[in-house]
Amino acid sequence: MDMRRRQIIFAAVFCLQPLLSLANGSLPPAPPPQDPSATRTWAMGFGYLPPRPTVEDVLKGINIWSQRSEYAVIHEELPWKDLLGGMSAEAILDRDKVKLVEYMRGKGLKLFFMADLNDGLSRGEEAPQLRMLKRSITEPAVQKAYRSYVLAVEKKLKPEIIGLMPETNLVRATAPPALYAAAVHAANDVAADLKAAGSKATLMTSVQVDTAWGKLATNNPYVGIEKDFADFPFTQMLGFSTYPYFAYGKPEDMPDNYFIRLLNGREMPVMIVEGGWTSASVGILRSSPEQQARYFTRMAALADGVKARGWVQLLFADLDISSFPKPLPPILPLFTSIGLVDANFKPKPALQVWDQLHARKLVH
Repeated sequence: MDMRRRQIIFAAVFCLQPLLSLANGSLPPAPPPQDPSATRTWAMGFGYLPPRPTVEDVLKGINIWSQRSEYAVIHEELPWKDLLGGMSAEAILDRDKVKLVEYMRGKGLKLFFMADLNDGLSRGEEAPQLRMLKRSITEPAVQKAYRSYVLAVEKKLKPEIIGLMPETNLVRATAPPALYAAAVHAANDVAADLKAAGSKATLMTSVQVDTAWGKLATNNPYVGIEKDFADFPFTQMLGFSTYPYFAYGKPEDMPDNYFIRLLNGREMPVMIVEGGWTSASVGILRSSPEQQARYFTRMAALADGVKARGWVQLLFADLDISSFPKPLPPILPLFTSIGLVDANFKPKPALQVWDQLHARKLVH
């Protein structure tokens, strides 16, 4: 349920440009905290997906959001076409990601990498490139390519956090059983690979919170995530994916135990890894910039309640979908207005809330 499949369109273009020749984007600096004694346990961050697939917008976005972040996020579909076409994972990363990560680390940011094993906008399906190639994650050769890529990411990019499968419960609820079983097998295998390689990265899977509550496009009883704990025993930090505007009329309707109920008494570290609240009304969904700003206030209280270790947004800026290659996924407009600035980097009210939260002292 995110926009990451489009990131690969411009990733290679990024590395062909002289990174430091472009002017820095800027916004007013974050204000001081309203309460100088206020603290937060959650490091904050953003994905690098820009409003338009251009190098200029990638860099302008990074230069703005890095001033109000500790983490940079790469969360996307694997480059299956190249991997299965014989190109090494190392060569792909040298072409597409190494300079990008160097640039973001030059801003003092840590790296969180999440690998999508299926379609990020349609969890019941194979990844778009695999569908195009008529291949499947159920194939041992495809699983081997996934393992090789994640190991190369660890070696080349050295992420502090590596996510091996996102929204596991939503995949299980919507995908064919064989696809889910293959993804579970692949994720556990690469976790063992990383351990054998001596990786020091924190290993993560994520769950879709609204699915666990039985409220994603339904009004079912609470389901929980006990199956996810059993299927992914390597998980060292649990990620929360949350798009509550699909389930609640206003941010204040989210229950106080929205996150903590899922842990069922466990002390496992957690991190909000994707989500948001639209600032625009779309279809039957009603919202506004002011309501979006209240979401960040509410989410901060919920993150405090579980002493979350992190909170990242995949979108800093709204997407200008007219600039992206067609065809576009039909549900994409539901997510294009969750940025803290608009597609021209003009701040929304939510940015002021984020900046006030980021001004709190980070404590561990």
